[in-house]
Amino acid sequence: MFVAATTQCFPNRPLDSAIEKLADLEFSHIEIGIHEDSEHIKPSEVVSDMAACYDKINSTRRLTVTGLSLDIAEEGEDYFQTFIKCCELAKLSKIVTLTVPSGEHGTPFNEEVERYKRLVKIAEQHGVRVAMRSKVGNISADPDTVSVICGHVKGLGLSLDPSHYHFGQPPEVATYEKLMGYVHNVYLRDSTPDNLQVRVGQGIIEYGKLINLLRKAGYDRALCVDIQPDPELDHDGELRKLRLLLESLIMV
Repeated sequence: MFVAATTQCFPNRPLDSAIEKLADLEFSHIEIGIHEDSEHIKPSEVVSDMAACYDKINSTRRLTVTGLSLDIAEEGEDYFQTFIKCCELAKLSKIVTLTVPSGEHGTPFNEEVERYKRLVKIAEQHGVRVAMRSKVGNISADPDTVSVICGHVKGLGLSLDPSHYHFGQPPEVATYEKLMGYVHNVYLRDSTPDNLQVRVGQGIIEYGKLINLLRKAGYDRALCVDIQPDPELDHDGELRKLRLLLESLIMV
């Protein structure tokens, strides 16, 4: 395992500035966000000018890109056509993991299964893999549902965000050990049942326990720090603190 950070830690900075900040904070690996409302790379830009997006991804100084986080605004066939372009960009950039949000609560289960089956099929044709992201308010907020969908869709993984199984959830939902075998990526911050993000060390996320579970499942990829700007937090300090903590734990 190794420690990374998502460029979405600095959502309001241009991509080059976000990368520079993460390099200054001594991260060696990063995930790049491709979101339509982002200052980094937009899915529509991937469609309109892939060469420029490729240049951005490969202008990361000494940092290694571990994955792409996608949030595609289009619907219907336009959604899948944009996803194809993102897969082409990932293949061109030698990036393996694409994180895709699941549907919101209320999305028909069979519809979500069919969507992910098609996404996985497209991704496999380009040599990349798809992982759904844990998120409160989405289908992926329920570990049982995640387990069933991943069981139905061969090749689909999970971008595990433990905070979204603790925040605003009953205690029994926070039992996500059975999902370890599906994990392709991990997002981390500290959280409580009442706050999605708190100072590192003031929440209930058991990083050591989680790392041991991942290690037993054979996970050897990124632990991706995802701490958002907050006027009540020392943002740079929190990013640095969690990086150092995770690095110490994976060395044990």
